[in-house]
Amino acid sequence: MPRACARHILVKTKEQAEAIKQQLSAGADFSKLAQKHSTCPSKKNGGSLGEFNKGEMVKAFDDAVFKGPLLTVQGPIKTQFGYHLIETIYRH
Repeated sequence: MPRACARHILVKTKEQAEAIKQQLSAGADFSKLAQKHSTCPSKKNGGSLGEFNKGEMVKAFDDAVFKGPLLTVQGPIKTQFGYHLIETIYRH
């Protein structure tokens, strides 16, 4: 079963996600922005979701983690929870 480790920032609007992504592109710290802005309980861990199996997350999130580039912030990716900025740390 493929596994991955990822972190994310979850916000309510696409505009908010895009503004945070611009800050990340300018060199802002992912963990600090997650703690400040994310609506997910993972924010207390800097947005880290730890390691999980393929298929455990909703499809759009799963596709980004298991098909997208490593160590690159992807998004905004819309799910029923809101808009995610996702960074896949590793896959195996």
